[in-house]
Amino acid sequence: MQDLTSGRDITGLPDLKLALVQTTLAWHDPAANFAHFERLLEQARGADLIVLPEMFTTGFSMESELLAEPEEGATYAWLRQQAKRLDAVITGSVIIQAVDGSHRNRLLWARADGEVLHYDKRHLFRMAGEHKHYSPGERQVQMELHGWRIRPLICYDLRFPVWSRDPHDTDLLLYTANWPAARRLHWNRLLPARAIENLCYVVAVNRVGSDGKGHPYSGDSQVLDFQGEPLLEAGAADGVFSVTLKAADLAAYRERFPAYLDADPFHIQ
Repeated sequence: MQDLTSGRDITGLPDLKLALVQTTLAWHDPAANFAHFERLLEQARGADLIVLPEMFTTGFSMESELLAEPEEGATYAWLRQQAKRLDAVITGSVIIQAVDGSHRNRLLWARADGEVLHYDKRHLFRMAGEHKHYSPGERQVQMELHGWRIRPLICYDLRFPVWSRDPHDTDLLLYTANWPAARRLHWNRLLPARAIENLCYVVAVNRVGSDGKGHPYSGDSQVLDFQGEPLLEAGAADGVFSVTLKAADLAAYRERFPAYLDADPFHIQ
């Protein structure tokens, strides 16, 4: 059976084992967060891909000048170490000062072989002033893992269907977030829409607890299939949650319902 979006035969791809880490974050305290996540990551052994929340070392902070790390700083090194230790890809976002001096909300994608790729958040949450403290990303990025094509996005990106739209034959959209409880209704409605319109799996990891500004987070980390149906729902629990994705199921659905053949062409400037 062929995946008709590109002629790729994805039915032979191995199952993809995911581990979602939904937990509290220590405010502005990377060392405490490293120690906390190291304990939790023991529960994720055996996963191919481990997903952490947005700004998992600090919480969602606008103190970019105070908290920014260099491009290959402490979190970069820590993620490489953990990825090698667990023989898995580990990903989550962190506050980075790029070589050009700009501050970025940057997702790091650390592989077990030591390579680290990245995606910079495109849509900055102006209601919290993020656009005043960070520079936006300029490009979409697609990662590959065991033949699966995975496109990472960060939090507020979810609200923008053009940026989330799949022009690259994506098998899995990945959202890492600090999405507040006040807008959990939007989170829970937008995620299924992205899965349905892109005919792909969606994984979304949020945090729980309250941040240093007193904003509560409800969690609601989840994994959805290509019809927007939940395969995993973490609710408000603190912990590590696992699920396995099957490429053959995705290929069969795309063959049965090839709506992408009628999609409108577009170009992102």
